[in-house]
Amino acid sequence: MIKVEWLYWLVGLVFVVMAVQMAADRSNPRRWTTAAFWGLLGLTFPYGTGVADATAKNGGWTLPAEPLGIAVLALIVLAGFNFLGKGVPVTGTGEEREAAAARLGSRIFIPALTIPLVAIVCASFLDTSGLFETGKATLIGLGVGCLVALVVGMLVTGERRLSVPLHSGRSMLEAMGAALLLPQLLAVLGSIFALAGVGTQVGRIVHDVLPDHSKYLAVIAYCVGMFLFTVIMGNAFAAFPVMTAAIGWPVLIQQMHGHPPAILAIGMLAGFSGTLCTPMAANYNIVPATLLELKDQYGPIKAQIPTALPLLVCSTTIMALFAF
Repeated sequence: MIKVEWLYWLVGLVFVVMAVQMAADRSNPRRWTTAAFWGLLGLTFPYGTGVADATAKNGGWTLPAEPLGIAVLALIVLAGFNFLGKGVPVTGTGEEREAAAARLGSRIFIPALTIPLVAIVCASFLDTSGLFETGKATLIGLGVGCLVALVVGMLVTGERRLSVPLHSGRSMLEAMGAALLLPQLLAVLGSIFALAGVGTQVGRIVHDVLPDHSKYLAVIAYCVGMFLFTVIMGNAFAAFPVMTAAIGWPVLIQQMHGHPPAILAIGMLAGFSGTLCTPMAANYNIVPATLLELKDQYGPIKAQIPTALPLLVCSTTIMALFAF
């Protein structure tokens, strides 16, 4: 049986290999600290498995959690004090890349399309085969799809050196920097908020402020709350458990008998409106601007706000009129 942990170990190994490349790249003035950041991150993947096994007491490794916490603090220091830099990847000249692009044409998209195709096949036909860990076929299929796409990409381009895609990946990793980890950190923040009872406290405040049986005001509070919490946390999935525990489930569904799938789906859509308006959604708004070397780092957000606000109004209206 292929376990999802193996996929995490592979991701960690890729980070470690790229860290070695970074350490050897003398064009990066901060090569040692950059390599330390990504190498340390890569090592946390297999070590985290040992910590999880020890926590679950399932007979696996018995690794203490404290070193993992120290590693996280070290990552924060390296990123927070701007110790990450960029090197010059060994991927060929600009003229060579332009010539390859002209030669390949639309075939360059074949590797990218391979990833979702393999993931769909694994999720649709191999979930119950016993080959993959139960309930993890989609995630494992995504990892397998990436490996297959790597092979397909090398065949399509005629590249025979594995170091070239690794250097290309390192270049993108250095360009994105620590912002690459922001979605995971924000998702954890959402779980912490939920466990800390933030949703319950917000629910109490809303209950004290909103008039009884005011459906429209409750809908506005839920949708606008999803929007604002997403702007703050950068991730609608992080805002969802907080606002749903506060308003969505106890007020709109249990008290006012709203249709659960409609309430929750439209609430997520309202949260996605906030994703368009916040730099906290770094992977969606800031990283693309960095990779494209836009002059205005917040240009994508400014362009998306005229769409986000009408979308929030439409989501709120649809929920009020059709979700009950």
